[in-house]
Amino acid sequence: MDPLSNTFAALADPTRRAILARLALGEASVGEIAQPFAMSGPAVTKHLKVLEHAGLISRSRVAQQRPARLEPAALKAASDWIAEYRRFWDAKFDGLDAYLNELQKNGESK
Repeated sequence: MDPLSNTFAALADPTRRAILARLALGEASVGEIAQPFAMSGPAVTKHLKVLEHAGLISRSRVAQQRPARLEPAALKAASDWIAEYRRFWDAKFDGLDAYLNELQKNGESK
């Protein structure tokens, strides 16, 4: 899969989105990430691997721990892609709004 597809696939899971929200506050260990979830460390590690594969996080090694940190560049690529479509739909809705205003104005003048 291409990087953008990997990003959206990783973001499709609500647990992974919650993990990203936690990492937006700062670097965290697997134990710290697992704390608010009803899941084991290995289950969190699987989610972290998906996020890491998508480039959304990176992990380092500090002694026996592998803290994770958010990597915003992959999120920016997804945001930029979405922004293109937002501009498209904003233009379409602006055109529709102008058309409806014109219809309303013409209906009032009759």
